Amino acid sequence: MFKKILIANRGEIALRVIRACRELGIRSVAVYSEADVHSMHVRLADEAICIGPAACARSYLNIAAIISAAEIADVEAIHPGYGFLAENAHFAEICESCGIRFIGPRPEHIRLMGDKVEALKAVRAAGIAALPGSDGVVDDRDEALRIARRLGYPVMIKSVGGGGGRGMRIAHNDVSLANAFLTAQAESEAACGNPAIYIEKQLERPRHVEVQILADRAGTVIHLNERDCSVQRRHQKLIEESPSPRMTPRLRARMGRAAVRIASAIGYVNAGTVEFLLDRRDRFYFLEMNTRVQVEHPVTEIVTQTDIVKEQIRIAAGDRLGVAQAGVRIHGHAIECRINAEDWERDFAPCAGRVSLYSPPGGPGVRVDSHVYAGYEIPPFYDSMVAKVICVGHTRESAVRRMQRALEEYVIEGIKTTIPLHRLILADPRFRKGKYYTDLVDGLLEVQAKKA
Repeated sequence: MFKKILIANRGEIALRVIRACRELGIRSVAVYSEADVHSMHVRLADEAICIGPAACARSYLNIAAIISAAEIADVEAIHPGYGFLAENAHFAEICESCGIRFIGPRPEHIRLMGDKVEALKAVRAAGIAALPGSDGVVDDRDEALRIARRLGYPVMIKSVGGGGGRGMRIAHNDVSLANAFLTAQAESEAACGNPAIYIEKQLERPRHVEVQILADRAGTVIHLNERDCSVQRRHQKLIEESPSPRMTPRLRARMGRAAVRIASAIGYVNAGTVEFLLDRRDRFYFLEMNTRVQVEHPVTEIVTQTDIVKEQIRIAAGDRLGVAQAGVRIHGHAIECRINAEDWERDFAPCAGRVSLYSPPGGPGVRVDSHVYAGYEIPPFYDSMVAKVICVGHTRESAVRRMQRALEEYVIEGIKTTIPLHRLILADPRFRKGKYYTDLVDGLLEVQAKKA
């Protein structure tokens, strides 16, 4: 096992990794920007090293500075968390070339799944269904029009190297396709430096369901069942739950086998998530694979009683998986709400600033992953997520009620947050019945706008 690990991240995920290290008896090294000098992950780590100014490019995305910090601290491994450099194959290669273990998949797998066109080819070669679409990169609008007419509208224009809604546009006709094509190209180039796009058939009102997988270096691959991530705004997840209220035992087994098959086919190692779109006839289609730990991993941890971050570390150290497929069980129902420092009534405008009062919820079945405290100054330079509230109950209804209670207790003053929006979603009859799709939040926001 490792003796010392550097966490190349900030915020709640940095705290999450630090806590896992402490329980494993591993010393942790935090890196931080000048804007994060008073951040909680800096306080809780065994060591902390400043790696640059506030701007991401000069700190958390500065590979040279992070590697220098790792060498100064004499660490054996680096955990990238999520975001920043977590899915940067070049960073993973540099870590390995410097004799530092990257706690994640091999660089070639990060690169493969980061290229959406190549990922689709690999998945189809493994015999897993993907949405009908272009055979590769679409070079111009004329080609895009021909493909869209062949597929039939609506279609989705997607960035080859993007994710999280970047470089994604829906087109319902020829006119909107021409405009969306140019917009998607520009967004893709701005977000990931690659303007290449491809086209897929757009499903009408799908569910977004993903499967957590773990794979060790001995070739054992298992899945930890599914998470439902259909509560989204502009392709950004807001609420996740496990198990999915749409799932049946047979569908769960089929989807789990498909995720394991994809990972096994490419020789994947460490934690990963295979994402699918599920139509109303219970047909599922590969969407993408995330080669990192995800924001929503706690709901899976709770219902399967598996510590995913510890498993990541053990796998990277060369250990075999600590859980077998036959031992994976579902224990209750878990729901996660992502709390962002945003004014959701003003088009989700970011709300950086000082937290004057902070009192998180507690009680049975409530977990809060957050780096915020009273007096903390939320910097304007990074992602706006300030907390994750995770609630578990014996049934879905009890988990929903517990989450409603937790959100009522949660006090964050001095800034605007999305807590009121989450309370609105949880009260919606469609969510309460588990009969919702990816358009739920957009519909709720349209109703709220009309009321205003």
